[in-house]
Amino acid sequence: MAYDYEYFKKEVYNLTKIDLNAYKEKQMKRRIDTLISKHKVVGYDNYVKMLKTDKEMFEEFVSYLTINVSEFYRNPEQWELMDKDIIPELIKKFGKNLKIWSAACSTGDEPYSLVMALSRHIPLNQIKIFATDIDKQILEKAKLGLYNAKSIENVPADFKKKYFEQVGASYRISDEIKSRVEFKQHNLLKDVYPKDVNMIVCRNVLIYFTEEAKDEVFRKYNDSLKNGGILFIGSTEQIINYKEIGYDRKNSFYYVKP
Repeated sequence: MAYDYEYFKKEVYNLTKIDLNAYKEKQMKRRIDTLISKHKVVGYDNYVKMLKTDKEMFEEFVSYLTINVSEFYRNPEQWELMDKDIIPELIKKFGKNLKIWSAACSTGDEPYSLVMALSRHIPLNQIKIFATDIDKQILEKAKLGLYNAKSIENVPADFKKKYFEQVGASYRISDEIKSRVEFKQHNLLKDVYPKDVNMIVCRNVLIYFTEEAKDEVFRKYNDSLKNGGILFIGSTEQIINYKEIGYDRKNSFYYVKP
């Protein structure tokens, strides 16, 4: 029993409130087994004991568990559409005081990209992005705002020049942009969702979830959005039953709550 993955999932939930049942098992189990073998630990029970007593190992585990692959302006053509169509449409419907949620925001690339994209249409001091992630360490990295050259390669040239400062081999985003984002820890599968949101951005995260968990999250996003609000998802994702949930599809990646 102690070596069983079912036991391990329960223990992880008790420790972290992360429900591993919501993730594709084969993929997640492989990631966890790799981490356990890296530490030369034998059995899930021994690894659980270490997670309970070793703070560094616990934090490493949570970081490893949460998938963090992100970059600024990922899939630039989708951000062009955001600039030309989506933001003007939102402003027309709701005015300039938009409530925008960047869910599963990882290292902050996405919410900071949103601030820059919005700044072409709205004064910077009127922009506020609510950004959440399950991983505390990743949120700390996001608040720090230091990125490598690859992360920022799709940032428009004028923004790169205006809002990034080179520090050694890294690039630091300006406090002007950072101050427009509020970061908070949030578990998509457990915590209460914000209400009356004008746009939700959640990209390339739900691909790791089971179909049931995905469906639940998309329904909760729909409840979170105001009528006329927009959901922006990743290029690797689609909502098969979007009509049934209550969305209209603008294109492959943008869905609107009518």
